[in-house]
Parts: sequence; C-alpha cells; structure tokens
Amino acid sequence: MPKPDETINVIKRQIESFSTKLDYAEAGTVIQVGDGIAQVYGLQNAKSGELLEFANGTIGMALNLEEDTIGVVIMGSDAGIVEGDPVRMTGRMTAVPVGDCMLGRVVNALGEPIDSLGEIETDTYRDIESPAPSVIMRQEVNRPLETGIKAIDALVPIGKGQRELIIGDRQTGKTAIAIDTFLNQKDKDVYCVYVGIGQKASTVARIVKVLQDSGAMDYTTVVLSTANESAPMQYIAPYAGCAIAEEWMYQGKDVLIVYDDLSKHAVSYRAISLLLGRPPGREAYPGDVFYLHSRLLERAASLSEDYGGGTITALPIVETQEGDISAYIPTNVISITDGQIYLETDLFNSGIRPAINPGLSVSRVGGSAQVAAMKKIAGPLRIEYAQYKEVAAFSQFGSDLTQDTIDRLDHGDRITEVLKQPQYSPISIEDQILILFALNRRHLTDVRLGQVRNFQREFITHVDAHAPDLKAEIRESGEISEEMSERIEQLIDEVKAEFDQN
Repeated sequence: MPKPDETINVIKRQIESFSTKLDYAEAGTVIQVGDGIAQVYGLQNAKSGELLEFANGTIGMALNLEEDTIGVVIMGSDAGIVEGDPVRMTGRMTAVPVGDCMLGRVVNALGEPIDSLGEIETDTYRDIESPAPSVIMRQEVNRPLETGIKAIDALVPIGKGQRELIIGDRQTGKTAIAIDTFLNQKDKDVYCVYVGIGQKASTVARIVKVLQDSGAMDYTTVVLSTANESAPMQYIAPYAGCAIAEEWMYQGKDVLIVYDDLSKHAVSYRAISLLLGRPPGREAYPGDVFYLHSRLLERAASLSEDYGGGTITALPIVETQEGDISAYIPTNVISITDGQIYLETDLFNSGIRPAINPGLSVSRVGGSAQVAAMKKIAGPLRIEYAQYKEVAAFSQFGSDLTQDTIDRLDHGDRITEVLKQPQYSPISIEDQILILFALNRRHLTDVRLGQVRNFQREFITHVDAHAPDLKAEIRESGEISEEMSERIEQLIDEVKAEFDQN
C-alpha cells in the first residue's frame, strides 16, 4: 500500500500534466462502399491524393473532391468497411521509401517489400506525386544511354534523359528490350527501376531471376503491382517507381526506368474513374487520361549542372492491338515521348529479333547523343536499310533485276542478319562499331548469309586477342581515325583468311 505522501505526489503530478487543450481532428463518415471505392461525407479540408484512414485501419486515397462528399479509392480490401464507419484524415500524401536501401529489392506500389529479404530500413520517404523539373532546370540530352542492342544503338539511339516509347503487339519482345538494356548498364553507374503494372507474378519472377543471375539486381529496384491486385495499387505503381528514381536523379545520378506497361495502367485508371462516377470519353477512358501519363513521363529529365546534372531516362511500354498505333492510348503516349521503337509481329515471327521496324521507329533526340564513330557509320546504314526494304517490296513482282538492285538486296540481307541479336546478350558499343564498320565497308559481301553471325563472333574474338588496345581507343575517343580504319581492315582480312564458311 503506497504511503500518503507518495499518493499526494502522484496526484500533484497528474494535476500539473493535465491539459485543457482539445485534440481536434476532422472526421468523416462512410455513406457508401463497394468495388474498392468509398464515398465519404465530410472532411472538407481533405486534399486530392491525401491518405485517409478507416476505422479498421485500412488506408484509402482521396481522388474525387465533390461539394459534400469525397470519392476514396481503398488500398486493399473493402471487406471490413461498412456504412457509418468514421474516417479520419492523416495529413499525409502517398509516399514511398527511397534511397540506396531500395537497390536489389522487389517492392509493391506502396514501397513495402515483397521479396522476403526483410524490412526496408530508411527514414527517407518521397511523395509519389511531385512536379516535373521546370524548363530552367533542364539541359540538352547529349549523352548516350547504350542499350547493347545494335538495331537500337545504331538506328534509334537513346540519350540520358530521353523518353523513348517501346510499342508493339503482345509477345513481340518489348520487355526483352528493356531487360537487355538493364543488363547493359552493368559497371556504367546507372541505376535501374523496373515497374510492372498488371503483370503476372510468374513473369516478373522470371525477370528478377535473369537480373539476379547476371548481377543486375545490384543496381536495380523492381516495383510490382500484379494483375490480381486492386486497380488503385496498379494506378499508383508507376508514380511510386518514378519517386524512387527521382531521389537518385536529384542526387546527380543517372537512372533508367521502365514502365511495363502503360496500357494496363490506363485500364486500371479507367476502372477507378468509372467507379467514381466520372464521365467517360473516348473508348470509355476519362477525359484526363492524357494528363495521367504526361505528368508521369514529364518527370524524366536531364537536369542541368546547377541542379546536380542527374538524369532519368524513361522507357514506357505500350501494347497495341493488331499493330494499331493510331488507337487512343498509343497516340497519347507517342505524342508525349521523344520517339518510339516499334516492334512488328511479322518480323518477330519471321525470325528477325529484336523485331524492330526501322521505318516506323524514330528517336527525336538520341542522334545528338551518339558517339561520333557510331553516328558516322549509322547514317548510311539507315538509308541503305530503307532502300533495301523498298527494293525488296518491288523485286517480288519482277524477274529481271539489274546488278545494282541485286547488290542492294544482297547488302540489305546482310544488314538484316547483322542487326539480329539473341536475347540477354547485349553488345558493348565498341564491338558494335567494329561490326558495323565491317558491314559498311562491304567486307561481309563474300561471307555466306548463314555464316554472318559466326563471322561477327570470330572477328570480335580476334580483335580481343590481337588488338585489345583498339577497342580501348574507340571507347575513349569515340572516333575512328584513318590509322584505326587501316588496322581494322587488316584485322578483318586476317579473320577472313582463317574463317571457315562450311
């Protein structure tokens, strides 16, 4: 039993600590719930995008701010929420953990780990929605982001800070191009973020396995919202991935982010908008579906040196139906991006992989980011390939072909063969320059078509063995001098003398 003096002291402390200050919190009430959407009455001061907490601890995000009610998308199941439940404001916007702690991790759209590697320990968070860098903060895109894919680095080059769309039907190798580009960033001091929107968990598991086996997960973060997750989670996934990338960009680092894919993202936003009662427009998409993607892709930038000089290069992926690039979402994203890589089903099925159509593919800024040697070689290559396509289309109608036409067709076949590349095997830029140099100088004319790939391999192996300094010189200078040209020609002759075409 406590002594009387102790009891008096306890009472005194309680009186001293007593406060008449009221704890004021604005409260709302659920008036309707269903399909992952709650209509909440009250909360006059709630902001668009603010997190709200329901009575059972479930979190929702305010999206529709109407006169008396708020349309709230529920992050998770709505099973425990009923009409009449109180709802309170948290004062927080949706944010995700950012920083180097995210490297090598697989997280969901809220930045929570789903890779069984333990909790993410960080005090640094970033709002998933933030304004894009202003014009004053940007600088010209003038540094190459090498993909390791010959057809892209030569014909549709990508610069750091660019937004290059990858577009095509399903199963044409869109994701494969993105993953090859990730693999090629090894030892190049580029961070990578892969955002999977509405993807199958098994598909992403295979991608993660490839990245782990090649050591690419050391500099990669995977943000995943699977096909069985709610539409709100799929909706916020790309913004969460962009916030993770922005943290590194504002630290002056180079980041590559892939959104796979924005077609599914638009579909998830359409589902949310229709459930919120927003008026539908073309193809039932809401009127602000363009803004949905423009505010995301505009956050990719090449910052000026005054702001750290960091970059975010965005590779959004869009899936087409029957090759129709004039549909609503494809045309929207094409108009936002700085070019597109168009993949064709017919090319893919005929064994030309990556199945890039160079006629419909374009890079609006990447040319200024190419190294001088590649720019010099790739210029005539694009023209010759376009001429080959034109001549090939007409040649099937006539039997009498001139020698010039036969030569063009023969050279075009070799260009096509050189641009073929197996998956998960990116090629360094100096190796690409050497191969394309041999192609441009017509050294492959007397190599049988079926042996072109073997010749490329023998040639690079020969250079590695007998002139490794040549590749180092190309890498450092970015140019091919007259003296270097003579050395390369001599090396090609040496390989040809030993090359067995049988």
